[in-house]
Amino acid sequence: MTKRLNCWEFKSCGREPGGAKANELGVCPATTEIKFHGVNKGSSSGRFCWSVAGTFCKGEVQGSFAKKFTSCIECSFMKEVTKEEGRSFKLLLKDLERKF
Repeated sequence: MTKRLNCWEFKSCGREPGGAKANELGVCPATTEIKFHGVNKGSSSGRFCWSVAGTFCKGEVQGSFAKKFTSCIECSFMKEVTKEEGRSFKLLLKDLERKF
């Protein structure tokens, strides 16, 4: 089975803890938010990043899910996760089996 990449690996953003841009831009909350660990087979929230406020995409901090969803739906990473997960893909919190 092919390793599933997390957003910071796929995008090579360098905002993971210890990453090349973490000191300059800060650590991305998707890399440390463990509430969604395992969703779409990701580490921390690395394959559910569209549900995490404060991620840094397209050169700027993104806000809440409602504010950033339009750009996320066009994101090459989200499209890749959708393809890789197929029918098991989790897009929304309501799609999760357990409550958060």
